[in-house]
Amino acid sequence: MTSFLTHRARVHDAALPPYRRHSALRTCLTEFAPYGLRATYHHLTVSARMPRILEADPDSLVRAVEELNEARALWLARAEQYAAQRRAEKRAGRREPPVTAWWDRPWPGSPDAVWYHDPFLHPPLSLPDYVRRQNALLDGAELPGCPACGEEGPAVPVPTGHGRAELCRCCARVLVPCPCDRWHGYQPQPPVGWSQTWRRAHMTGSGEPNPHWPTLLETARVERLVAYESPHGPC
Repeated sequence: MTSFLTHRARVHDAALPPYRRHSALRTCLTEFAPYGLRATYHHLTVSARMPRILEADPDSLVRAVEELNEARALWLARAEQYAAQRRAEKRAGRREPPVTAWWDRPWPGSPDAVWYHDPFLHPPLSLPDYVRRQNALLDGAELPGCPACGEEGPAVPVPTGHGRAELCRCCARVLVPCPCDRWHGYQPQPPVGWSQTWRRAHMTGSGEPNPHWPTLLETARVERLVAYESPHGPC
């Protein structure tokens, strides 16, 4: 995966203009984005305090790519162990993995798929902490709360038209799917435009979250999700 390392180096290159370094960060996200590209980008803009005008703090791009790089290193190490484990299991005649690795879950139909539609709904954990949590669950650890973020508060019921599903009040992961056995996805209302997120409309010029946009966050945002039938996989 030399592409990630090549573009990480470009993010660090202070001789490049900020917009080029920003584009390099985006390429890194196409290689590794634990929350999905849009939600991971949103997370990094907040955690790295990336201002709306990049020239105000180009070092925020370095902070962002280094958080991403730390999480990626944890993932690569666990993925290598998992691959060796699967080779041994196949030699023993176990063709199907007992547990699907978290990084192999398809986004459409995944319990975490809402992050694909709404970049503001993702775990509040740092990316390395999220990867550590997912690796621990893959290893069989019993962790309290939501599998994605650890939230232990009551779930938010969301009507599906056939029943209701229960979603994490913090990150909107599907904790209890709709009992109708149909597949559902969840859309934010109103929809979130990628161009506004990409331009960091949710941030101020000083690198703080914009208090005026979006107007709804966290549990209030989960409560506004609208379910739809998805042809891609189980909810």
